[in-house]
Amino acid sequence: MTTITVVKGDITEQHVDAVVNAANSSLLGGGGVDGAIHRRGGPEILAACRELRASHYGKGLPTGKAVATTAGELPARWVIHTVGPVHSGSEDRSALLASCYRESLAEADALGAASVAFPAISTGVYRWPLDDGARIAVETVRAARSAVQEVRFVLFDDRAYEAFDALVR
Repeated sequence: MTTITVVKGDITEQHVDAVVNAANSSLLGGGGVDGAIHRRGGPEILAACRELRASHYGKGLPTGKAVATTAGELPARWVIHTVGPVHSGSEDRSALLASCYRESLAEADALGAASVAFPAISTGVYRWPLDDGARIAVETVRAARSAVQEVRFVLFDDRAYEAFDALVR
């Protein structure tokens, strides 16, 4: 059974097997969590992402999918990159957001990761409403069939922490 914990902090400082990156489809870095992971993890992550773009993901990583690279200088072993959907008021993209969590856990299983740290995918610049994003994240992780022993939601601010903590408790 997977233990779910909620932590207020910096995802780049988590001592876990795998850190999930809320990446953009280019896999070449960006802002928010993506930028922080690339900055703290160093050039090895970007080099690995460039290799993925040159081979399997020439057009970028599709929304809802996940792929792993080295974690570079992070205290984790791997970074699992996933591309969350941009929120839309006219189209239900909830299944794509849930897929980010499911696919990331499947990638963690393939790696043999026992512990995974997730950010609140799509709730920043992709404008997913925080309470709904938290609900989808927690429900999806709880329903997933995974060998991962610990899922840690790492939230940067009080509002996000409280939204996730209320659902996990």
